[in-house]
Amino acid sequence: MAHEHKIRSVQPGSIAWEMGIKPGDRLLSVDGQEIEDVFDYRYYIEEEEILLLIEKPDGEQWELEIEKEIYEDLGLEFEQGLMDEYRSCRNKCIFCFIDQMPPGMRDTLYFKDDDSRLSFLQGNYVTLTNMSEHDIRRIIRFHLEPINISFQTMNPKLRCRMLHNRFAGEALKKVDMLYEAGIEMNGQIVLCKGFNDGEELDRSIRELTRYLPFLRSVSVVPVGLTRFREGLEPLEPFTGEEARKVLELIHGWQERLYPEHGLHFIHASDEWYILAGEELPEEESYDGYLQLENGVGMLRLLLNEFAEALDEEKGDQEERRLSLATGLLAAPYLERMAEQLREKFPRTEVMVCPVKNEFFGEQITVSGLITGQDLVKQLSGKDLAERLLLPCNMLRAEEDVFLDDFTVSQVESALQVPLNIVKSSGQDLLDAILARNPDAERP
Repeated sequence: MAHEHKIRSVQPGSIAWEMGIKPGDRLLSVDGQEIEDVFDYRYYIEEEEILLLIEKPDGEQWELEIEKEIYEDLGLEFEQGLMDEYRSCRNKCIFCFIDQMPPGMRDTLYFKDDDSRLSFLQGNYVTLTNMSEHDIRRIIRFHLEPINISFQTMNPKLRCRMLHNRFAGEALKKVDMLYEAGIEMNGQIVLCKGFNDGEELDRSIRELTRYLPFLRSVSVVPVGLTRFREGLEPLEPFTGEEARKVLELIHGWQERLYPEHGLHFIHASDEWYILAGEELPEEESYDGYLQLENGVGMLRLLLNEFAEALDEEKGDQEERRLSLATGLLAAPYLERMAEQLREKFPRTEVMVCPVKNEFFGEQITVSGLITGQDLVKQLSGKDLAERLLLPCNMLRAEEDVFLDDFTVSQVESALQVPLNIVKSSGQDLLDAILARNPDAERP
């Protein structure tokens, strides 16, 4: 049988655990159907009655009849998260961040994914150029949604140029198939000056509105430019005036679309407002934060959550001194939150330490791309008070390692200050400042 999926772990107390399935066993089929990948697996195990074919390490095969609640999980994890090889991207997009990485970093950072399964499972954005008709039919058959799509432009010729793929324009027809099948989608436009901005952006937004209501949101984010662009298409950063024009165009479309569809649909990432020197929109403009992972509304949500958490506090006179490191993007807003905090906690001093991204280049201002070496270089010798708070997005998921493979322990040792890793919500930030649940603040 072509597809045999080795089981990595079995959740204690789960159905699989009760049936005697063990790590190292292999799943051969569900209801007689060969499982191609995680899409097939999730689809077939939804039923109330299923038949598993399991192969033990010694070659013995077990047929297991299982009765369960509909949609109830079996409690299995497989050695390959997708139950298949990850599919890499064959495009050479002019804005690709991975092509702007320095040499000598760990191999996983150079892997370009363009896998529709990761779009469904993890929210990754896909260009559709690496998807076959078979992939689209499976998404429709299993009704897997939302699918997140990297549009960049609706001009087919321009899309071919920006993605360096002669099929990139033709790939947009797959959006029609998803739309006709009623598959929910979200979109993204990475804006590159002189390419897909101005009239091209206006055209793209106009054409994308045809996919409402199934295309629920589209974010516009400025291209991230590192200092490692030698040999790549020349690109320039946007100016403050250009950012204001981008916002004017987006806000104009929001005003037209919201009365008819009840959605603002097209959204600007937080960077545009900071670059333009404009105040962030209120929460209602973000349609429930559909594009949060793209940096759309992230700062507004943090501000609101922190204010709400602070409202619940009575305050105290306890003396606290701590520092907080972040990227240049969020620093002014964290300063604002520190000022609000002092109204109720007058003896709590939070020193916000903006960190320039010298590793990737100063055009990169988000905290999630700050490296351990930049922290050490820029904060060494400074009075960091009793402890230093760092946002969890500086680290790899579930690990204590920065992008440059510096560990939390190494940074802690170099700076001679205890580090607290803070989760992403405003409540988490307040709890960390007030030194609540310190064990939960370690990675």
